[in-house]
Amino acid sequence: MDPHDPEILQNIFVGRQPIYSRRLELYAYELLYRGADVDFADFTEGDKATSQVLLNTFTEFGIERVVGGHLAFVNLTRGFIIGEYPLPVPRTQVVLEVLEDIEPDEDVLAGLKELRRRGFRIALDDFVYRAGYEPMLALADIVKVDVLGCNEAEVRKRYAELEPFGAKLLAEKIETRDQFELCLDCGFDFFQGYFLAKPNVVQGTSVSPSRVNLLRLLAELQSPTCSFERVQEIVAQDVTLSYKLLRHINAVVYGMPRRVESIKETVVYLGLDAVKNIASLSLISDMENTPHELIVTAMLRARMCELLARANGVQKSESYFTAGLFSTLDAIMSATISTVLAKLPVTDDLEAALIRGEGPIGEALRATLAYERGDWSDVACFGLSRAAIKGAFIEAVAWVDAIDRELADLAA
Repeated sequence: MDPHDPEILQNIFVGRQPIYSRRLELYAYELLYRGADVDFADFTEGDKATSQVLLNTFTEFGIERVVGGHLAFVNLTRGFIIGEYPLPVPRTQVVLEVLEDIEPDEDVLAGLKELRRRGFRIALDDFVYRAGYEPMLALADIVKVDVLGCNEAEVRKRYAELEPFGAKLLAEKIETRDQFELCLDCGFDFFQGYFLAKPNVVQGTSVSPSRVNLLRLLAELQSPTCSFERVQEIVAQDVTLSYKLLRHINAVVYGMPRRVESIKETVVYLGLDAVKNIASLSLISDMENTPHELIVTAMLRARMCELLARANGVQKSESYFTAGLFSTLDAIMSATISTVLAKLPVTDDLEAALIRGEGPIGEALRATLAYERGDWSDVACFGLSRAAIKGAFIEAVAWVDAIDRELADLAA
């Protein structure tokens, strides 16, 4: 079967995982990939065919639709490095990752030199220092170090071995904030992993009173029976919250002859669902000490869950949006999800989805989280096709980018 076939390309999963700077600012995304269920046995070297499929996805929907204006880390096999295949990717936006099983022989080193000459940045993936790899290290801009399962002494040793070569060092597979703090202390330049969504909390940790009111407002805004009278009652208890809510909703109305003066009036222009979503995202983005990428994650999960529900014919998809949005509340609130939900008037179905992944809402959330992690074998939802699920992700990314720009303009 031909990996260039448009029908096969329609069934390719492409996701992304963020890479952060030392200040937890988004630096880049690594593209996560799984090809269609294609038997590559017809190819002499299946890894080359797989890489070709990945690179062809750029022409299917464009790299900018997946990573926006950020850098994209892309894995390469030997064939691309030594020039057997062309690289149809923008050198200004792509960092080429050399897989860990590629040996630094004469052809590979010559290929890396040529790629650098052409303006590409080179990263060494899952790298462990060993004798004979110095020439490859000398050509690397970034070296990725796997810290999963390493104790403190091992992490510090790996950093000390690689630091003298002058490349930027990226700690990958960071699972906890403690690991992040250790790598930060060592001196790593970039960080990758799921630590932002895994807060270090103690079971039973309480949520501060000021945030309880915010949670109540978020729950009301995302309720299928949202009452704006109830919204006004909640915000009246916090004048700062009231100001922020109206300011954010008001500011997203573009091209109107005058600015709207109330939530009720805004609904007429934007529609109830748009107002609820924008208000919820705006309020979450105002939470103190919350890394921006965690907000992006919440938005992406919310929108993808909603789109999966709609693809399955669900008319009222508010609860699906809420499940995605609230799936990061444990990290944002620094409390367990059960503790956070105990403060909210959420439905039993929503609680079951968030805590145990149960029910239709839980199914959409599980698929969304699996896509986010690149656990492709678990990316299944409502019997939808692979193309439909990928389409939900791509549409969610575009929606998040648009909303994120609006929120950034408001913060300016």
